[in-house]
Amino acid sequence: MALLTLRAKPWVAALVLVLVVATAPALPAEIRVHPGESIAAAVARAGAGDTVAIERGRYDDHLRIDKPLKIIGIDRPTISGGLAGDTIRIISPDVTIEGLIVTDSGDDLTAQNAGIYIQPGADRFVVKDCDIIYSLFGLWIEGVRDPQIIGNLIVGKRDYASAQRGNGIELYNTSGARLVGNNISFTRDGIYVDVSHHAVFRGNKIHDVRYGTHYMNSYYNVWEDNDVYHNRDGLALMETRNQVVRNNRAWGNSDVGIMLRTIQDSVIENNIVAGNQRGFFIYDAEYNAIRNNLVIDNRVGAHVWAGSIHNEVDGNDFIHNQEQVRYVAAKDERWGIRTGNYWSNYVGWDRDGNGIGDVPYEANDVVDRLIWRLPVVKLLLNSPAIQSLRLIAQQFPLLRVPSIVDPEPRMQPAHSHWSQWMGKQHD
Repeated sequence: MALLTLRAKPWVAALVLVLVVATAPALPAEIRVHPGESIAAAVARAGAGDTVAIERGRYDDHLRIDKPLKIIGIDRPTISGGLAGDTIRIISPDVTIEGLIVTDSGDDLTAQNAGIYIQPGADRFVVKDCDIIYSLFGLWIEGVRDPQIIGNLIVGKRDYASAQRGNGIELYNTSGARLVGNNISFTRDGIYVDVSHHAVFRGNKIHDVRYGTHYMNSYYNVWEDNDVYHNRDGLALMETRNQVVRNNRAWGNSDVGIMLRTIQDSVIENNIVAGNQRGFFIYDAEYNAIRNNLVIDNRVGAHVWAGSIHNEVDGNDFIHNQEQVRYVAAKDERWGIRTGNYWSNYVGWDRDGNGIGDVPYEANDVVDRLIWRLPVVKLLLNSPAIQSLRLIAQQFPLLRVPSIVDPEPRMQPAHSHWSQWMGKQHD
């Protein structure tokens, strides 16, 4: 019996090995696509988790990716949708698209034709290091979790009128998105965001569009280190709360650098807002911290309206704006309660040398109102007569109008590099 058991052991080991091999998951395969071959056929042939590697060349194809795959370009191949429909449509979760030139979507706005269209449920997809060009929408993203859009160039149908273009990235009903390091231009809006929460927008460049971002009904998001320039509006953040908006640069926009409209419980800090028609447009904004921003060389530094109250506005530098603040309200609003702001047109003094002005700064004085009515007066803005008029108006309360009041204005700006942001207006 012992001899039989001993002799049987090699057979048992072989049987166990066969069972292990038979039940082990198959290793991911790589399917190589050569010029002249069909990418769609390779996608159909691939198994879940495989990689489809596309060699350099031009491919006229429409891709429908219905399983977890990696679609990787070798030396940047081009996939053209032939100016019809979506060039690539993703319907499966866990899909990665990397290193492709994606072009020539259709132009049907009602069908949301896109270079890459991501359907609801295609969670955790990644689009990385692609050029998505001459497409109506660059990416249409709807109803997904944890998407990543990283390091892409997105250029719209530049020869179309702005209203006939789609958006660079359309983000609707998502959570956990990361949009990092993308360069977006010549679309309708750069990034359109609606009902999308817990997202990060970092290091993107958005220019030559209508709104750099058109953003509504979205909460708990971070806007950080983005450049928005040569648009109509830079960052337009509307009907939202719990945002962190920091270290962005909004310059040379023909209307607004950063719009804060119907926004609550948010932090807007360390941004540079330069050379815009209006630096900040603050409308129906409450309980926000607006601090340490450089607001420089705008036609209007901050346009404040519609009950924008209970905001902590501290540590900001308002430098050489033609109008520092345009304030529309029935009573004064106090800024600078904690540390004060710097105002380049402040005409007070600092007798004790503590770096804080001895008299409050008031934004909407009689001179500001005069400039609103007679813009030609701004030619005399730095003249002794205008400075004297400001001082006289402070002594006669009957001449006052409701104003932004900074009780302890700082005498020196916090931003030592402010001069490099002069002259950023864009024709």
